[in-house]
Order: sequence, then C-alpha cells, then structure tokens
Amino acid sequence: MKRIGILGGGQLGRMMALSAREMGFEILTLDPTDNAPCAQVADQHIQADFSDVEAAKQLAAESDVVTYEFENISTEVAEAIGTKLIHGTDLLFQTQHRVREKEMIERIGRSVAPYYPVTHPSDLEEAKQRLGLPFVLKTARFGYDGKGQTVIRTEEQFQAAIEGFEPTEYVAEQWLPFDQEISVIVTRSATETRVFPVSENIHRENILHLSIVPARISESLEQEAIALAESIADAVGLIGTLAIELFVVGSRLIVNELAPRPHNSGHYSIDACETSQFEQHIRAISGLPLGDTRLTTPVVMANILGQHVTALYEELPRLDARTKVHLYGKAEAKTGRKMGHLNILADTVDDALAEVERLSIWKETVQ
Repeated sequence: MKRIGILGGGQLGRMMALSAREMGFEILTLDPTDNAPCAQVADQHIQADFSDVEAAKQLAAESDVVTYEFENISTEVAEAIGTKLIHGTDLLFQTQHRVREKEMIERIGRSVAPYYPVTHPSDLEEAKQRLGLPFVLKTARFGYDGKGQTVIRTEEQFQAAIEGFEPTEYVAEQWLPFDQEISVIVTRSATETRVFPVSENIHRENILHLSIVPARISESLEQEAIALAESIADAVGLIGTLAIELFVVGSRLIVNELAPRPHNSGHYSIDACETSQFEQHIRAISGLPLGDTRLTTPVVMANILGQHVTALYEELPRLDARTKVHLYGKAEAKTGRKMGHLNILADTVDDALAEVERLSIWKETVQ
C-alpha cells in the first residue's frame, strides 16, 4: 500500500497527511477549495465538489485506500469509492444523521439524552411535552461547532421556534445539567484496539476551547469511559478512529455525539502521547500495528480561532518553551473559524491552565 486518498482538505486531513507522509505514503486529497490545508501537503489535489461522483471515482482509482476527515458524505459518493473506503459505509450512514446515531447508540445499550425527532412544527409541541423546557433543537445533519443548534429555554423562545420553523429534519434533546464534558478517542484495526487518554473539554459558544488531559475525573469514571469506547468500537465494527463525546452527569456517562474520524479534542496527542491520533488512524487504515497511546506529559490543548490570530502573533515571543504551535494554513481568519491550536505541555494540568491564563490570546473567553 502506497497511496492514501483523503476525502476533505481541511485541517484534519492536513494532519493525517503529515503523519502519513512521515511513514512514506503518498497523499491524494479531494476538496473544492484552492490551496486547501491538506492540499498544501498532499502529493495530488483533486479540486472538485464533495458531491462530484466522477471526482470520487478518480480519487478511488488513484488510491490504494480512502479515508475521510468529515462524515457529511453522500451515499452516491461513498458508493463511488466502493471497497477502498476502508471504514465501510454503515457507520458513516449512522453517524451523519443525529437521529439515526442516537438510535444506534441505544441499540448498543448505551445512554443518550432523552430526545424526539422533529420534522414539523407540531413535533415541537410533542417535544416540549416529552422533554420539558429547556431543550436543544439541532438539525439532524450538517451541524458542527454549534451551527444548526438552538437552545430553547423559555415559552417565548419556543413560540419563536414554531413561527420561524424551516422545513428540514431536526432532533430535540432534553437539556442535561451535566457536571463535565469529556471525550474519548478509540482506534481499531482488523486485529487490535487502542484507546487514548480521556480528555476533559471546555466549550465557549459551542466551540471547543480547551481539552485538558488527564481529565479531572475519578479513576473509576475514566476506566468506564475507556470500556465504553472499546465496546462501541467493537459493536460497530470500527476500522479507523472514532471520537465519542460524553456528558458526565453525576456518576453517569451519557453519550452526546460520535465522530468516525480524528477529532479536535484529540489534537493534544500530537505532542503529549507516544502516538498521535493521526498516526494511529493511518496505521489502522493501512494495516500497520497500532502504536502505544500512553500519555507522556500533562497537556492542555487550546484552540486558536479567527478572532485570536492577531493576539497569537503578538504572544509568540512570550510562549513557554514547552508550548507547541500548530497552524493550519487557512487563508482567511474568520470569527469562530478554527485556524490552529496550541498544545501547552507542563508538569501538571494546573500549570498548563495557569499558562493559558497568563496569555492574552483568549482573555475574553477564559473563565
């Protein structure tokens, strides 16, 4: 196996490609954007829309195996890639639609927040009766970083949601008074499974702000999260990487969402683990033995969004010697757009968090 195709040219594809090239693979990427982040480091860029079936066929024909950096891939494109899409199509089909995903998680025997499918304004009335207020209304597809999500807290907001209802598929989820948000990333090949250390995640305006590792949870809860990840990976026949976002509610773990690919909350692994999530993903899809996922140092990953870029450049001379800078090569810095991240390594999590506080990059969002 020599050539890996990546469907998607964003930062996740870029970091996959960088790891793959270190191992000697050639990289092809398909993305509609000229000079996309992954295209900058790939051997070949097929510039085409993600719905372009002929371009997908070209990617498959010129690759030994194909992976993806996002799950909103049409059935037609997935079928055009065929058996070279190493992950298969079933997990992709389930996780790209929030209602199907929740139904799958429940079939596996894991808990999700109470929910109700919504396709019509009258369904909102039923959702309110079943779930109460507040609840979260999410589009069933194409939502990320808080896009397509609305928290309905009051009767006035509920009436506004009915009056402004736009026809599409949604899911209403009961608002959970969670104690923490955590995530766990599992990689599975045809012969073995490895789980990365659990990450504690802090969001700002529905976008991941910090990932803290080790997570500040009990050892028993950590082991439960790891066992949960392994069981889901086995149940879905995972090949590759799966990120599982969880709510900690008292002593319970509630599954929020799944992502069948490397994930923002696993970026810490690039500098703080024996093997990064990106290298591990490439190992899994290419048939290589999986690497050790041992944490080598406490770390806090902090996202750099478009509104942080100017402050980041001002702070570069003041960064601690153990802080690692990762920028994604995006041409335009927009508010809320992920432009890069810092991995802040330290002797303790508290020391890493103190370094976040010391820097002025996120002063408006750090709490």
